[in-house]
Amino acid sequence: MSEKFSKEIARMRRIEGQARGIVKMLEEERYCIDILNQVTAVEAALRSAKAKILAIHAGHCIEAAVQNGDSADQREKFDELINLFGKVGR
Repeated sequence: MSEKFSKEIARMRRIEGQARGIVKMLEEERYCIDILNQVTAVEAALRSAKAKILAIHAGHCIEAAVQNGDSADQREKFDELINLFGKVGR
């Protein structure tokens, strides 16, 4: 397992379990508000995971591009971040 992402892998497995729980709630026709509360919890967990993975990216990939002095690599990483922030805003 990737050391860099080990905590995020565990987090995504918990989110996966939450999503399966939501499916079960739907199958059992549970109260809609309870289902929506669980969906909201999954959304929050995903936002948290996304933020952590972005921090890992900044601390690892972007730092490496800055340290290696390769301006093309730096530009590529910068463009990736700009595109990501554009997607997040939608």
